[in-house]
Amino acid sequence: MNIDFNKNNNGLVPAIIQDAKTKSVLMLGYMNSAAFAKTVELNKVTFFSRTKNRLWTKGEESGNFLNVVSMKNDCDNDTLLIQVNPVGPTCHKGTDTCWGEKNNQSFGFLTELEAVIKSRREDANTKKSYVASLFEKGINKIAQKVGEEAIEIVIEAKDDNDDLFLNEGADLLFHYLILLQAKGYTLKDIVEVLEGRH
Repeated sequence: MNIDFNKNNNGLVPAIIQDAKTKSVLMLGYMNSAAFAKTVELNKVTFFSRTKNRLWTKGEESGNFLNVVSMKNDCDNDTLLIQVNPVGPTCHKGTDTCWGEKNNQSFGFLTELEAVIKSRREDANTKKSYVASLFEKGINKIAQKVGEEAIEIVIEAKDDNDDLFLNEGADLLFHYLILLQAKGYTLKDIVEVLEGRH
């Protein structure tokens, strides 16, 4: 890697630390060339501590190491993105990230949709919703809806109407998310199965 340590900040470059699995940004630190070399040697993130004026391997006292998965620099060669597998919380205050956020895996809008499904199932004020009515009818009805949507997407896959195909795909995925929750699971559980097969 061609890292420009002399561009600014007295030989230091910012190092953005990201969880390799969840893609959450965990923290920001600074590295000089010696810290970068030590990171490569140990395969654990090592910074140059500006307050201690020395190299500092994250976790050297707490045991909460940041095990390196990959490293790359940006287009100007003056900022690093380091993907890691964290051991324990990242922040010295005991939180998952230095912004106080949980380091949970997110699937973007699908995670939001799972939360909506969960709230419709649990909130007494939404009992009239379609989702709540499905949960009220039980697992057999939910499974039947998934089966119906699966048949409909197969039919649309054989035709040339992309709009209908995509809409049936959305219906199938939506009802599958409901079925997962009815069985006590989420997308995270399915991803773990797929990762295990990978």
